[in-house]
Amino acid sequence: MRELSIYLHIPFCARKCRYCDFLSYPATAREQEDYLTLLLQEIEKQSLFYEGYRVISVFVGGGTPSLLKADAIKKIFKKLNYNFIFEKDCEITIEANPDSLTLAKLEACLQAGVNRLSIGLQSADDEELRQLGRIHDYRTFRRAYEMARLAGFQNINIDLMSAVPGQTPASYRQTLERVLALEPEHISAYSLILEEGTWFYEHQKELSFPTEDEDRELYELTGEMLASLNFVRYEISNYAKAGYECRHNKVYWKRGDYVGFGLGAASMVGDVRWSNKRTMQEYREAVLSSSRFVRKTEVVPDMSKEAASASAEAPGTLSAQRARLAENVQYLSRQEQMEEFMFLGLRLTEGIRKQAFLDKFGIPIETVYGEILGRLRQDELLLIDDSIRLTPYGFDISNYVMSKFLF
Repeated sequence: MRELSIYLHIPFCARKCRYCDFLSYPATAREQEDYLTLLLQEIEKQSLFYEGYRVISVFVGGGTPSLLKADAIKKIFKKLNYNFIFEKDCEITIEANPDSLTLAKLEACLQAGVNRLSIGLQSADDEELRQLGRIHDYRTFRRAYEMARLAGFQNINIDLMSAVPGQTPASYRQTLERVLALEPEHISAYSLILEEGTWFYEHQKELSFPTEDEDRELYELTGEMLASLNFVRYEISNYAKAGYECRHNKVYWKRGDYVGFGLGAASMVGDVRWSNKRTMQEYREAVLSSSRFVRKTEVVPDMSKEAASASAEAPGTLSAQRARLAENVQYLSRQEQMEEFMFLGLRLTEGIRKQAFLDKFGIPIETVYGEILGRLRQDELLLIDDSIRLTPYGFDISNYVMSKFLF
């Protein structure tokens, strides 16, 4: 059976954070109940197309999934377990905000099979949290974290953010010290990006952000402090204790198959990418009519007729869904597949195996990228043997390195 990962989107949040550009919004209890009904119907109807798959990871994101009631969480996983085949060691993650966690919800998650909790802290400094538009303080997070341990969670990720308005190396060091003292299994540490359409983007001229040099200092501090306590950096922004790398995220970076359920959820199965409708009206109509879930797909101009025909006949693949989900499903071109293979794979510290490229595309990687690889190695940005990996300096300017693999 082929491997599959599942993403579930819960678009609700108590209040939009100032940096957030995700599909999320406040909703009434009735709106949440209506959405849950639609989500369960979508899961049941679309599961028919994945009978030849076994699920290796599930990620419930948002929004704020922990806003759901305990009973709703149980219903979602009951539906998933009834309609899909799960690996025995399937990684199942749910995102949570500290202010919306209760012991009852945490216990409901564990009973439903959730075995990994991802808590959005962002900062241990209350003033920085206020700047970010978060509705919790550090004390609330600490209480939620201790409650999660009490409930029985043994795999917890904490999200952190640097380059926050008003943040200093001293305040960020204190955040790292406080978080590391709690001994989580995984830490995701991202630098703030000003996304168009967010409150920060609209008000950036009114705020004081760390300079580029200060941001780099925070970046280096993260790596140094986490390495000192045996956290291994396995991806540009992710660190884990041994055995606790996030399997679900690695599926994205290794271009594995994943299907998304819910409003605006993204999917990619066999080099076809699509996303669900982004408005509730369109999503509701699509679910109730059992068709046309897809909002948009990536363009793939050069797929051969033979490949398209073979894929269309393969049971359980996206092509088998084409008539039901969308009239114009398009496939990633061979060129686009290669680009993604390189710039996603290079995010991982393990890099890209040359043999994996050969297995996927039928030609040596040097045939396509030989000149680029040679130049980047000469510039001490890549390490090359049986695999291709970023050097420490390459990680520092990873966006530049990855851009070189775009045709």
